Amino acid sequence: MKLIVPKEVSQVTETLQKGGFEAYLVGGCVRDVLMGREPKDWDVTTNATPEEIQKLFPKTFYENKYGTVGVVNEDISKEVEPSETSKKEVLAGEGGEKKSIEYLSKREALRVVEVTPYRVESEYSDFRHPDVVTFSKNLEDDLKRRDFTVNAIAYDPASGILKDIYKGQKDLSDKVLRTVGSASDRFGEDALRMLRAVRFSVSLGFTISSETSEAIIKQAELLEKISKERIRDEFSKILMSNDPVIGIVMCQKFGLLRYIVPELEEGIGVKQNSDHIYEVWEHGLRALGHAGERKWSLEVRLAALFHDIGKPRTRGWNEDKKDFTFYGHDVVGERMAKKILERLRYSSETSDKVLKLIRNHMFFTDIDKITLSAVRRIVRNVGKENVWDLMSVRACDRIGMGRPVETPYRLRKYESMIEEAMRAPVTVQMLKINGQRIMEVTGLTPGPKIGFMLHALLEEVLDDPNLNTEEYLENKAKEFSLLSDEELKKIGESGKEKKEEAEEKELKIIRKKYGVK
Repeated sequence: MKLIVPKEVSQVTETLQKGGFEAYLVGGCVRDVLMGREPKDWDVTTNATPEEIQKLFPKTFYENKYGTVGVVNEDISKEVEPSETSKKEVLAGEGGEKKSIEYLSKREALRVVEVTPYRVESEYSDFRHPDVVTFSKNLEDDLKRRDFTVNAIAYDPASGILKDIYKGQKDLSDKVLRTVGSASDRFGEDALRMLRAVRFSVSLGFTISSETSEAIIKQAELLEKISKERIRDEFSKILMSNDPVIGIVMCQKFGLLRYIVPELEEGIGVKQNSDHIYEVWEHGLRALGHAGERKWSLEVRLAALFHDIGKPRTRGWNEDKKDFTFYGHDVVGERMAKKILERLRYSSETSDKVLKLIRNHMFFTDIDKITLSAVRRIVRNVGKENVWDLMSVRACDRIGMGRPVETPYRLRKYESMIEEAMRAPVTVQMLKINGQRIMEVTGLTPGPKIGFMLHALLEEVLDDPNLNTEEYLENKAKEFSLLSDEELKKIGESGKEKKEEAEEKELKIIRKKYGVK
């Protein structure tokens, strides 16, 4: 069988073979090629030792105890100069673990091909890494230590031979995920494999075999042995899959969720008020599902899943309305999410954004009562860079309630008001200077002249919004202070007319965009 392999990769296996060694592609890259998918990275396994591998290539790095040598493709290095972050991610992998090559571009991913000697591994006392690694001369030794059969297929690009002693091709065809050998043994060696099973299932669209599922349920508590950073990475990949809801449900059914985000399980069986047709648990899942369907960011997906996580702890009963209440669930939910995100070691940047989205997801949207000033406060609270993600979370919330439309007229009108609130300055209130500051820099006293100057400055900014800076406006105010009231009034009146024209034209465009009046 001949598979399509980039020349940058086949050259590595050919070099090893010309040096007198065996060389095969192995793992996820073989699985992906057999499935017609483009691999995120390429791995080679060989009977050569790390020292023998390094002698065959001009540029390599080897900084781990697991034998993995990074072979750097010089041609790619010349064609694509990665960013410092990319370079650091490629070169700073620890202990032979997968480096962050998957986050690089497809072209950059070919810069480094990882070559690992056949390995035999000892006990895993930490339930994650082997205590001792011994290099082997037999490919079979290396394949039997791998996690799932679909990842235990080796391929020789030169001969086209596939080594598939665990029937991984059949499982690929049947779309079934099963472990290599005993599932209990594989999960006992590396407990993170249980979470990886869920991730592979939802990302590949595979079912998990009954034996593998049963082993996960029996050994779920071993996930406590795994670092929070590793759990976070797998959890994030599940959320970013095409079907994150199935992934979260599987984690809950297998007993894994209680070791990741046990707070989510508090929503199971918790009924909501009459506005909702789903319990808290299902509401959060449906909100997440919509974020997944729309291909929204990790932060939006986290916020959609967690936005009502505080409801079970705030549920009360209103005897007059004969209905449940959840006063302050946004505040409580923000506090709970903060602990969750800290526990899972999410970056402060990710956490800050998710928490703002959760805290503000209950914003008031009655367009008959809301004002532009109130909308500007929301924009200020959540940040201009986050406000559209907040609207996405609100859309997820609506779908999670069983509403048929994510953005009804009311929300579209609100979106229109957001854009109006963030547009280029068309009023004196949006200038980067006010009357008080004008008096400070010009020495003028309160009076009509200050108003004339503000409108004159507005005319400057209407012609070029980039001039709306403190430095420019303060200098211009000093110039205007030398003009008479009549001259300033004339400029200001012209600015007022221009402002009204500009505002009307801009608002028509914005409202047409959102289909509102």
